[in-house]
Amino acid sequence: MKKFEILEKINLAPDICYFEVYAPLVAKSSKPGQFLIVRVDEKGERIPLTLMDYDANKGSVSIVVQGIGLSTKKINLLEKGDTFLDFAGPLGRPSELLEISENELKTKKILFIAGGIGAAPIYPQVKYLYNKGILADIILGAKSSNFIILKDKLNKISNNLYITTDDGSEGKKGFVTDMLKELIEVENKTYDIIITIGPMIMMRNVAEYTKIKGIKTIASLNTIMIDGTGMCGGCRVTVGGKTKFTCVDGPEFDAHLIDFAEALKRLSSYKTIEGEKLHKCKIGLDQ
Repeated sequence: MKKFEILEKINLAPDICYFEVYAPLVAKSSKPGQFLIVRVDEKGERIPLTLMDYDANKGSVSIVVQGIGLSTKKINLLEKGDTFLDFAGPLGRPSELLEISENELKTKKILFIAGGIGAAPIYPQVKYLYNKGILADIILGAKSSNFIILKDKLNKISNNLYITTDDGSEGKKGFVTDMLKELIEVENKTYDIIITIGPMIMMRNVAEYTKIKGIKTIASLNTIMIDGTGMCGGCRVTVGGKTKFTCVDGPEFDAHLIDFAEALKRLSSYKTIEGEKLHKCKIGLDQ
């Protein structure tokens, strides 16, 4: 078996692919909440991707890639048997859940809120709890039923799985925050910890609501990472009035302390640059 060989590829949704990759050293050290840096070839950019799953016995690591920019679209062109040039990790701090004792965790009511591809990075955390006999609730949101990923996998290891879609094609029509408000205000559910991963605006809206309700909330800022080592400074974010680097201090932070306005501004600048690269590139990705 070749180093960083793709053992399996599955098309989960339009432009969203699942890869299982042979990387035994990475698999042996990985923990929920951490991420990897991958590179397709010598000309490829360094792309930070959150760990979706890992199997130390098999020596494999699983990632989910959404083809948005040039480099992620190139990754999604790879097939089973192909290899990544670089597949480095794990990087970043593990989930805060790992710092809580098992006995204390069993007293907590935990809710995960994932938007779109955010379903992938919540999976290892939900699985971590499940393996300790703890079942969390999950709200899974997407644009439409076509973009809901990992539904069956998450349903098997959670207590309740609630689905929302913007167009109402599956589950409740509306946003994850609509479902969150219904659970708390209509069904009178209570939560001690909420972990949200997904689009920046979604996490901001979740944080604004849970701050009012006084519910501890953790958000992952993996979408603004670039280099992944803290050297480029591109993932600077203000948390509690202090400058943090998402890749080394995170990627998860107290959602109520994050300056989301600053983070959203930074993220929009990256999208502009990536869009220019795609426009100039003539490699025929969409042919």
